[in-house]
Amino acid sequence: MGLFDKLKKGLSRSRETINEIFYMGGEVDETFWEDLEDTLVMGDMGAEVAMSVTDDLREQAARENLTRSGQLRDALAKRISREFAPADRDPFTDLPSIVLFVGINGAGKTTTVGKLAGVARTSGLNCVIGGADTFRAAAIEQLEVWGQRADVPVITRKRGADPASVCFEVVEKSEDAGADLVLIDTAGRLHTSPELMRELQKVVNVTRKRATVPVSVVLVIDATTGQNGLNQAQEFNQALDIDGLIVTKLDGTAKGGIAVRISHDLGLPIYRIGVGEGIDDLQKFDALDFSRALVGEDEGK
Repeated sequence: MGLFDKLKKGLSRSRETINEIFYMGGEVDETFWEDLEDTLVMGDMGAEVAMSVTDDLREQAARENLTRSGQLRDALAKRISREFAPADRDPFTDLPSIVLFVGINGAGKTTTVGKLAGVARTSGLNCVIGGADTFRAAAIEQLEVWGQRADVPVITRKRGADPASVCFEVVEKSEDAGADLVLIDTAGRLHTSPELMRELQKVVNVTRKRATVPVSVVLVIDATTGQNGLNQAQEFNQALDIDGLIVTKLDGTAKGGIAVRISHDLGLPIYRIGVGEGIDDLQKFDALDFSRALVGEDEGK
């Protein structure tokens, strides 16, 4: 199964709902527009995006004399794709680069770090993994397994060590090693805990001050959390000035619309999306491909 097919499969829940609007190529009437707007809102895109997309599509239909709903599929995909914030740079390919991964427990940070390390190593890059999650012994062990699998060194300390000092050491040693890409996993924490967020601010500040190459803070969001994912993104962004997102678990149980809303509302680019458990299932984000998979378009249209 190709990457686009996996993406289509992962977004099947959202697409099935949208498909109901395009039944049998029905007529484009007032009911169609009302149903489209309601469906986009219920698909977690939010009222602002839903209204803007629907209004623009309505104007296009009138301008181009599109009278059948089926004629609007491609136009809808293209219009949705414009809601995603563009990325100024890709921290995983614009090198050298240091990336700090943040997010709540269970979002998939550690697995994402491992997968990206594997991809970097396969691409011939000098990659280093940093383990700043010193609260969970399992997190360190998990990173070490990923490091062995990808043949990438893992720099960490024992459980209970100060995360900021770990990051300082990671940056120092990665410089000595001439690393192209440094991936640092941080401890998962609730976005509602001011104390934990202040600690994470210290981690980010120390890393940015010590580094001599660009440092990106990337929030890993579990798509299955729906609207709560937006709340997480807002809190993390306010505290840390996030650079971009990785959206995981788009595997058929999530509504893909939340990715649209977070990127639009916060102006944050999506760097990668996860559509499965395999290392190849963490793919580079393409706004148009994502939107076409969301509304049922075929690849390459």
